[in-house]
Amino acid sequence: MNLRKLTLTLHVVASVGWIGAVASFLALAVTGFVSPEIELVRASYIAMDLTYRWVVIPLGLASLVSGLVSSLITEWGLFRYYWVLVKILMTIPAVVLMLVHMQQVGYLAGTVAAAVFSSAETTGLRAQLIAYACAAWLVLLAATVLSMYKPRGRTPFGGRRLQQRNGGEGLPAQQAI
Repeated sequence: MNLRKLTLTLHVVASVGWIGAVASFLALAVTGFVSPEIELVRASYIAMDLTYRWVVIPLGLASLVSGLVSSLITEWGLFRYYWVLVKILMTIPAVVLMLVHMQQVGYLAGTVAAAVFSSAETTGLRAQLIAYACAAWLVLLAATVLSMYKPRGRTPFGGRRLQQRNGGEGLPAQQAI
């Protein structure tokens, strides 16, 4: 099997899965925040913790790694086109923030699992998780749009590489891909 196609397939599967997992996480966060039923609140946050640790994080890491590998072994390159660079610059902070917030998700799941639980003590954190999930979902959708539309425009590095490949004959930076 072609390595380029394999990494691209892994990247698409991981990225689409990551978007779906974040959407599920968001649904659980909203349910846990608005539900008046304490058992549903508990179940939502415990499910969020499991989903986050075993689905969201692995898919996010797989998306980042497969995206980096895919960009390095294809004609798109890592620094040749602005759309690839923007995707990487959106994905790296998203993965870092995802890893940083893992502790908060675990804390909330542990708190609601306790025998005595007051929703007032975690209201701010619960609302914060909804905001983070919404922001993450929007970033992932933006990365998907960039992948699909591939806006034109080479980086200065990409323009120089194209000139070198064409024996010094420059092509316009906005040439069709």
